[in-house]
Amino acid sequence: MGITSFYFLCFFAGILILYYMIPGKLQWGLLLLGSVAYYLLSGNGILILYPVVSVTACYAGTRLLLHSPAEAVNRRRWILAVTVLINIGILVVLKYVNFGIYTIDGIARMLGSSETLIRSVDFLIPLGVSFYTFSLLGYVVDVYYGIARPQENYLKLLLYGMYFPVILSGPILKYREHGEQFFAPHRFEYHRVARGLQRMVWGFFKKLVIAERLGTLVDTVYGGYTEYPGAYIWVATACYAFQLYTDFSGCMDIVLGMSESLGIILPENFQTPFFAKSIAEYWRRWHITLGVWMKDYVFYPVLRTRFFTDLNKSWRERFGRKKGKQYATFAAMFLLWLTVGIWHGGDWKFVIGSGLLHWVYIVSEELLAPVCGQIMNKLHIDPEGRGIGLLRNLRTFLLVCIGDLFFRAASVKDAFAMLGEAVSVWNLSILWNGSLLELGLEWEELVVVLCALLLLYGVSLAQQKGSIRDRIGARALPIRWILWYALLFGVILFGCYGPGYSAGEFIYQGF
Repeated sequence: MGITSFYFLCFFAGILILYYMIPGKLQWGLLLLGSVAYYLLSGNGILILYPVVSVTACYAGTRLLLHSPAEAVNRRRWILAVTVLINIGILVVLKYVNFGIYTIDGIARMLGSSETLIRSVDFLIPLGVSFYTFSLLGYVVDVYYGIARPQENYLKLLLYGMYFPVILSGPILKYREHGEQFFAPHRFEYHRVARGLQRMVWGFFKKLVIAERLGTLVDTVYGGYTEYPGAYIWVATACYAFQLYTDFSGCMDIVLGMSESLGIILPENFQTPFFAKSIAEYWRRWHITLGVWMKDYVFYPVLRTRFFTDLNKSWRERFGRKKGKQYATFAAMFLLWLTVGIWHGGDWKFVIGSGLLHWVYIVSEELLAPVCGQIMNKLHIDPEGRGIGLLRNLRTFLLVCIGDLFFRAASVKDAFAMLGEAVSVWNLSILWNGSLLELGLEWEELVVVLCALLLLYGVSLAQQKGSIRDRIGARALPIRWILWYALLFGVILFGCYGPGYSAGEFIYQGF
């Protein structure tokens, strides 16, 4: 039951109405029942055992930690290790066993073997396994370090781990910041509910009006890239960057809007990433909760390990204090970005496109920054000037697109082949000779998606100065109604939905 479907909207409407009809102390129970029902209705019901096992392991682990004195260091470490291994073990078995098998077989073929050494294993993967696993792992680690108090009610922890809007595509939560509001009573407030529903409409606009149409063009080119070389690939890759953003951020708008209407404020996951002037800034704006989780639970702990403290000390003595610290940080960042790539999926295209390639980008930016600064200084170019800023925006977007090409391609081999086709054929004439109309979209649909992208750009530009919903809310009532109803009817009139049409799953739903 996809969250863009009519059935889900009916399901959520029923939850929302009942939520404010029952006593506040029972609201969390309704959310738990709704989350279980959603999971059972969204696929193979037996898969609900996976999140239940993960939550049970975390509940048992944190209860044991609660009753273990601080002096029992070894016991507490063992409890943490076992709890983490259970959760990571489930994730690895479900998502990464075949990754290892394919890698071994690939190496064997490179060495001349013509036979498959190990057969792959097919697993049914539960909904949102990467998202709820990371949220639960963060909770356990925080309890271990005394940052968060353990939840004593098993069913409340089950709600935290299976909350139905978040289970689909995140965001990744921190219990110490967001957990308790799931269980607090919430009174009906018209303003809050209205704002939540407004944000949901904006999410539907991104998904159904923009992402679904761009997906048609992208699928055509990536499905037969040998027939569409050169500029076709660049156009399709740029479209995919916008498709990925509108699909994922549209999902977040729907999820955060639903939660806001229920009185639950979740963390933002996007902050206009295409306005970033560097890859490092881009990742501070893109999938924010994943980046924060990785820094808190991977990057900083790695830097504090004995190996890296010794490495830092050794390299400071060898390369100097500043460079030695920088190089040690780069080494830790390698593990960080390797983990980010692996989190996205058990395939080398994800490891490269969403992980190691971005590590190369960021390291290169750091190392080249002094040189670029000296060149601009000699040429009397203002590094903060508008023109330079625009060039940095375009450079960042191009680098992101190359990473997205690996992300979207069928394999690493296809990604490199597409890059070869993209740079070896010069056919810019397709941009004006009508060839783009052969990629699955009629000219009317191209006009719709271009107008929608311009609206998205305008809204994103306005968001640089603060919340656009607050500014609309400050307008006179007739203007507010006109704007929100215009957006709603834009979704109704131009959205891709209806009998015989099924909107595609959200791209990050697979993670």
